[in-house]
Amino acid sequence: MAVQVFKVPECIKKDMKYTFCPGCDHGIAVRLVAEVLDELGLKENTIGVASIGCSVTIYDFLDLDFLEAPHGRALAEATGVKRAKPDKFVFTYQGDGDFASIGLAESLHTALRGEKISSICINNTTYGMTGGQLGPTTILGQVTTTSPTGRNLEYYGYPIKIAEHVALCDGTAYSARVSLDSVANIKKAKQAIKKAFEVQLKGLGFGFVEILSTCPTNWRMSPDKAHERVRDEMMPVFKPGVYKDVTAVLEG
Repeated sequence: MAVQVFKVPECIKKDMKYTFCPGCDHGIAVRLVAEVLDELGLKENTIGVASIGCSVTIYDFLDLDFLEAPHGRALAEATGVKRAKPDKFVFTYQGDGDFASIGLAESLHTALRGEKISSICINNTTYGMTGGQLGPTTILGQVTTTSPTGRNLEYYGYPIKIAEHVALCDGTAYSARVSLDSVANIKKAKQAIKKAFEVQLKGLGFGFVEILSTCPTNWRMSPDKAHERVRDEMMPVFKPGVYKDVTAVLEG
């Protein structure tokens, strides 16, 4: 039987130290971003922007030019970078709390303006880095450190469905939600990331991918159980799929 050898993407730092929690899906997401950047030949022309949260450590792994933004301001900062250097490929890597809570105005207005930027948002339904507090995507009934009896509808309201909101913005060229719970879905996630990057390269507008991810540490679960939770609890609420794709219209 032939042994399959996996090539390490050129974007990955060769001397990096893995710092994500065991079983965390951030590592898979970062790997997919690196693979797509390599395949599209973007390594030498890319500027990434990461904001506060678990997502901020992406620049520990990728050998790219990066900026760190204050919490929630990644897309505001990325807008400035793209307008100052329109020839550069610019992307953000953010968490759901960063993108859809403190940064919601920046995020949606970037999409409404149709900024030619690509954004990856990791949705693990909690504030991971600061201890597992209730976040904008925490699902109804979910127990967190700040909702010990579960997310209550009357008190907290509904969780935000990010991909659907971004898709409603006229400047959005692509908006999709994917998951990393299985090999098949990881492949679909890579395809979505590639499409979000390609719409920027084609000058079509804002590209967005929401990635359903685990947080085994704060969920207090094994990686296997955490992926079961993604399938059984998260995916029925946050349905994976493509919510907007202007290329389908143009090509049709």
